[in-house]
Amino acid sequence: MESKRNVLIKLFLSTFYLSAFTFGGGYVIVTLMKKKFVDEYHWIEEEEMLDLVAIAQSAPGAIAVNGAIVVGYKLAGIIGTIVAIIATILPPFIVITIISFFYEVFRDNQIVSLVLEGMQVGVAAVIASVVWEMAAGILFEKKWIPVLIMLGSLIAAACLSINAVAIILVCIVIGLIRTFAGTERRPNK
Repeated sequence: MESKRNVLIKLFLSTFYLSAFTFGGGYVIVTLMKKKFVDEYHWIEEEEMLDLVAIAQSAPGAIAVNGAIVVGYKLAGIIGTIVAIIATILPPFIVITIISFFYEVFRDNQIVSLVLEGMQVGVAAVIASVVWEMAAGILFEKKWIPVLIMLGSLIAAACLSINAVAIILVCIVIGLIRTFAGTERRPNK
Protein backbone atom coordinates (compact mmCIF):
# COMPACT_ATOMS: atom_id res chain seq x y z
CA MET A 1 0.00 0.00 0.00
CA GLU A 2 1.30 3.42 -0.92
CA SER A 3 1.96 6.00 1.75
CA LYS A 4 -0.69 8.68 2.20
CA ARG A 5 1.83 11.32 1.10
CA ASN A 6 2.50 9.51 -2.19
CA VAL A 7 -1.23 9.06 -2.77
CA LEU A 8 -1.80 12.78 -2.18
CA ILE A 9 1.01 13.73 -4.57
CA LYS A 10 -0.29 11.38 -7.27
CA LEU A 11 -3.85 12.60 -6.63
CA PHE A 12 -2.80 16.24 -7.01
CA LEU A 13 -0.71 15.67 -10.14
CA SER A 14 -3.36 13.45 -11.75
CA THR A 15 -6.32 15.74 -11.11
CA PHE A 16 -4.27 18.81 -12.06
CA TYR A 17 -3.22 17.18 -15.33
CA LEU A 18 -6.74 15.96 -16.11
CA SER A 19 -8.23 19.35 -15.37
CA ALA A 20 -5.57 21.19 -17.38
CA PHE A 21 -5.83 19.09 -20.53
CA THR A 22 -9.48 18.08 -20.61
CA PHE A 23 -11.85 19.93 -22.89
CA GLY A 24 -15.56 19.26 -22.97
CA GLY A 25 -16.73 19.50 -19.40
CA GLY A 26 -17.25 17.17 -16.51
CA TYR A 27 -18.32 14.04 -18.35
CA VAL A 28 -15.03 13.99 -20.20
CA ILE A 29 -12.97 14.40 -17.04
CA VAL A 30 -14.98 11.68 -15.28
CA THR A 31 -14.03 9.19 -18.00
CA LEU A 32 -10.39 10.16 -17.73
CA MET A 33 -10.58 9.89 -13.92
CA LYS A 34 -11.91 6.37 -14.37
CA LYS A 35 -9.03 5.47 -16.66
CA LYS A 36 -6.49 6.98 -14.27
CA PHE A 37 -7.83 5.86 -10.87
CA VAL A 38 -9.50 2.56 -11.83
CA ASP A 39 -7.52 1.25 -14.78
CA GLU A 40 -4.04 2.68 -14.17
CA TYR A 41 -3.63 3.12 -10.41
CA HIS A 42 -6.20 0.49 -9.31
CA TRP A 43 -7.19 2.67 -6.38
CA ILE A 44 -10.92 2.29 -7.00
CA GLU A 45 -13.04 -0.58 -8.34
CA GLU A 46 -15.02 0.12 -11.53
CA GLU A 47 -18.42 -0.37 -9.86
CA GLU A 48 -17.40 1.93 -7.03
CA MET A 49 -16.31 4.54 -9.59
CA LEU A 50 -19.79 4.39 -11.13
CA ASP A 51 -21.24 5.01 -7.67
CA LEU A 52 -18.88 7.96 -7.14
CA VAL A 53 -19.88 9.39 -10.54
CA ALA A 54 -23.55 9.06 -9.59
CA ILE A 55 -22.88 10.98 -6.39
CA ALA A 56 -20.93 13.64 -8.30
CA GLN A 57 -23.74 14.03 -10.83
CA SER A 58 -26.39 14.29 -8.13
CA ALA A 59 -24.65 17.05 -6.20
CA PRO A 60 -25.02 20.68 -7.25
CA GLY A 61 -22.04 22.25 -8.97
CA ALA A 62 -19.54 21.32 -11.63
CA ILE A 63 -19.28 17.57 -12.15
CA ALA A 64 -15.49 17.77 -12.56
CA VAL A 65 -15.12 19.34 -9.11
CA ASN A 66 -17.73 17.03 -7.58
CA GLY A 67 -15.97 14.03 -9.09
CA ALA A 68 -12.65 15.22 -7.68
CA ILE A 69 -14.27 15.71 -4.28
CA VAL A 70 -15.68 12.19 -4.04
CA VAL A 71 -12.55 10.53 -5.44
CA GLY A 72 -10.29 12.62 -3.17
CA TYR A 73 -12.41 11.78 -0.13
CA LYS A 74 -12.45 8.08 -1.01
CA LEU A 75 -8.67 7.98 -1.36
CA ALA A 76 -7.49 10.20 1.49
CA GLY A 77 -10.39 11.64 3.48
CA ILE A 78 -10.75 15.38 4.02
CA ILE A 79 -7.15 16.17 3.05
CA GLY A 80 -7.64 14.19 -0.18
CA THR A 81 -10.77 16.23 -0.87
CA ILE A 82 -8.90 19.51 -0.40
CA VAL A 83 -5.98 18.38 -2.56
CA ALA A 84 -8.31 17.18 -5.35
CA ILE A 85 -10.37 20.40 -5.28
CA ILE A 86 -7.30 22.64 -5.49
CA ALA A 87 -5.78 20.55 -8.28
CA THR A 88 -9.05 20.56 -10.24
CA ILE A 89 -9.81 24.27 -9.85
CA LEU A 90 -6.28 25.61 -10.39
CA PRO A 91 -5.87 24.97 -14.17
CA PRO A 92 -9.17 26.59 -15.25
CA PHE A 93 -8.48 29.48 -12.89
CA ILE A 94 -5.07 30.06 -14.50
CA VAL A 95 -6.44 29.73 -18.05
CA ILE A 96 -9.38 32.06 -17.39
CA THR A 97 -7.08 34.61 -15.79
CA ILE A 98 -4.81 34.59 -18.85
CA ILE A 99 -7.73 34.72 -21.28
CA SER A 100 -9.28 37.65 -19.43
CA PHE A 101 -6.14 39.70 -20.07
CA PHE A 102 -6.31 38.93 -23.80
CA TYR A 103 -10.07 38.77 -24.25
CA GLU A 104 -10.25 41.44 -26.93
CA VAL A 105 -7.71 39.59 -29.09
CA PHE A 106 -9.34 36.16 -28.62
CA ARG A 107 -12.90 37.36 -29.16
CA ASP A 108 -12.45 38.36 -32.79
CA ASN A 109 -9.74 35.89 -33.83
CA GLN A 110 -11.00 33.66 -36.67
CA ILE A 111 -8.49 30.88 -35.93
CA VAL A 112 -9.52 30.65 -32.27
CA SER A 113 -13.16 30.57 -33.36
CA LEU A 114 -12.53 27.71 -35.81
CA VAL A 115 -10.50 25.74 -33.25
CA LEU A 116 -13.35 26.00 -30.74
CA GLU A 117 -15.86 24.82 -33.35
CA GLY A 118 -13.64 21.85 -34.18
CA MET A 119 -13.32 20.98 -30.50
CA GLN A 120 -17.11 20.68 -30.25
CA VAL A 121 -17.00 17.63 -32.53
CA GLY A 122 -14.31 16.00 -30.42
CA VAL A 123 -16.24 16.74 -27.24
CA ALA A 124 -19.38 15.15 -28.69
CA ALA A 125 -17.40 12.00 -29.52
CA VAL A 126 -15.89 11.82 -26.03
CA ILE A 127 -19.31 12.26 -24.38
CA ALA A 128 -20.73 9.50 -26.61
CA SER A 129 -17.84 7.28 -25.50
CA VAL A 130 -18.54 8.07 -21.84
CA VAL A 131 -22.20 7.17 -22.22
CA TRP A 132 -21.32 3.90 -23.93
CA GLU A 133 -18.70 2.90 -21.32
CA MET A 134 -20.99 3.67 -18.40
CA ALA A 135 -24.03 2.01 -19.96
CA ALA A 136 -22.12 -1.01 -21.31
CA GLY A 137 -21.26 -2.25 -17.84
CA ILE A 138 -24.91 -2.19 -16.82
CA LEU A 139 -26.14 -3.71 -20.08
CA PHE A 140 -23.60 -6.53 -20.18
CA GLU A 141 -24.20 -7.45 -16.54
CA LYS A 142 -27.93 -7.65 -17.34
CA LYS A 143 -28.96 -5.30 -14.56
CA TRP A 144 -32.45 -4.70 -15.91
CA ILE A 145 -33.79 -2.21 -13.37
CA PRO A 146 -30.99 0.32 -14.05
CA VAL A 147 -31.49 -0.25 -17.80
CA LEU A 148 -35.20 0.52 -17.45
CA ILE A 149 -34.44 3.59 -15.36
CA MET A 150 -31.90 4.75 -17.96
CA LEU A 151 -34.34 4.24 -20.85
CA GLY A 152 -37.18 5.85 -18.90
CA SER A 153 -35.01 8.87 -18.14
CA LEU A 154 -33.99 9.18 -21.77
CA ILE A 155 -37.59 8.99 -22.98
CA ALA A 156 -38.76 11.42 -20.29
CA ALA A 157 -36.10 13.98 -21.24
CA ALA A 158 -36.00 13.58 -25.03
CA CYS A 159 -39.57 12.70 -25.96
CA LEU A 160 -41.70 14.09 -23.14
CA SER A 161 -39.56 17.18 -22.44
CA ILE A 162 -39.64 16.56 -18.70
CA ASN A 163 -37.28 18.81 -16.75
CA ALA A 164 -33.94 17.16 -15.90
CA VAL A 165 -34.30 18.19 -12.25
CA ALA A 166 -37.57 16.25 -11.97
CA ILE A 167 -35.93 13.21 -13.59
CA ILE A 168 -32.99 13.38 -11.18
CA LEU A 169 -35.31 13.68 -8.18
CA VAL A 170 -37.35 10.67 -9.32
CA CYS A 171 -34.14 8.66 -9.83
CA ILE A 172 -32.97 9.63 -6.34
CA VAL A 173 -36.25 8.39 -4.88
CA ILE A 174 -35.98 5.14 -6.85
CA GLY A 175 -32.39 4.67 -5.63
CA LEU A 176 -33.40 5.29 -2.03
CA ILE A 177 -36.31 2.86 -2.28
CA ARG A 178 -34.08 0.18 -3.83
CA THR A 179 -31.40 0.72 -1.20
CA PHE A 180 -33.68 0.68 1.82
CA ALA A 181 -35.92 -2.08 0.43
CA GLY A 182 -32.83 -4.31 0.27
CA THR A 183 -32.77 -4.95 -3.46
CA GLU A 184 -29.46 -3.15 -3.90
CA ARG A 185 -27.45 -4.71 -1.08
CA ARG A 186 -23.82 -5.36 -1.81
CA PRO A 187 -21.92 -8.35 -0.49
CA ASN A 188 -19.59 -7.70 2.43
CA LYS A 189 -15.93 -7.82 1.48
